[in-house]
Amino acid sequence: MKNIPVTEVMTKNLVTISHKSSLDDAERLMRKNHIRHLPVVKSGKLVGIISLTDILRLSFGDTYQEDEEVVDVAVFNMLTLESVMVNHPTTININQTVMDAAQILAEKEFHALPVVDGEKVVGIVTTTDLIKFFVKNLN
Repeated sequence: MKNIPVTEVMTKNLVTISHKSSLDDAERLMRKNHIRHLPVVKSGKLVGIISLTDILRLSFGDTYQEDEEVVDVAVFNMLTLESVMVNHPTTININQTVMDAAQILAEKEFHALPVVDGEKVVGIVTTTDLIKFFVKNLN
């Protein structure tokens, strides 16, 4: 089990977003695809990552009740995706193992790790992916 490549557990049907997109676009894309992390790309190369948690931290949820959405839109319009995303995120190479991914996620306390082949992002592995893998393989 130690030498299983990370490509065996990563999500391969990757949803990414352009660095020029808006925060609102990122939130809609995550909700539409039921995902919590989006690799941010520029000319096909990984430049950042944004999570739904990053976006929700900007929200004034329930603070202004009926005006909440108006306030959120104003905040989202003041900020860019590039100003909120994590720049130059930690990644894992396609040649590394599931155990490498688990170790990086545990040490860094991340919940998602883009999988790269050179500078191109080809997948993403999350803590949920790893838990499912370990549960399946430990029984």
